[in-house]
Amino acid sequence: MRTPTSPHITATTPEHIRDAYRTVLGKFCTGVVAVTAVDDTGNPVGLTVGSFSSVSLDPALVAFFVGRASTTFPNVAASGRFCANILAADQHELGRAFARSGTDKFRGIDWTPATTGSPRLTGAHAWVDCHIDLVQAVGDHDLVVGRVVELGATDTPDPLLFYTSTFHQLTPAGPA
Repeated sequence: MRTPTSPHITATTPEHIRDAYRTVLGKFCTGVVAVTAVDDTGNPVGLTVGSFSSVSLDPALVAFFVGRASTTFPNVAASGRFCANILAADQHELGRAFARSGTDKFRGIDWTPATTGSPRLTGAHAWVDCHIDLVQAVGDHDLVVGRVVELGATDTPDPLLFYTSTFHQLTPAGPA
């Protein structure tokens, strides 16, 4: 089990969300993201998404795509809210677990409720807690747009990346 990590950036008011939005999403939105919510029976649900992006600063909006075949997303959509957890470099097993169907994805996983009640995963590199603003069919996927309620980042290692069907960690390319 991981121990809780204190955030070094947290924003919950509209003014602070606007300021933190650029910092958090500008740095972390290319990582592996576990989208979590609480279903109508009070159980935590989640899935891994491969595309997550900032959309707008004013209002603060984010988006991700999810395949229409997902058996988990209908529970997320029904809740009307989600927390996008940008996984840390050492959370590749969690990324794999949330990508599987039909398993207890939260067995042995520490989490705390974010402002919306959605699970904020302990040890995540950053998180973006949202209300669902729009779900729009696009091909064989749904585009999900969330309105940011709270977001933050921790001092955990670099974000986990997914590239060429493999998890990766960031390494410096050289001096800026």
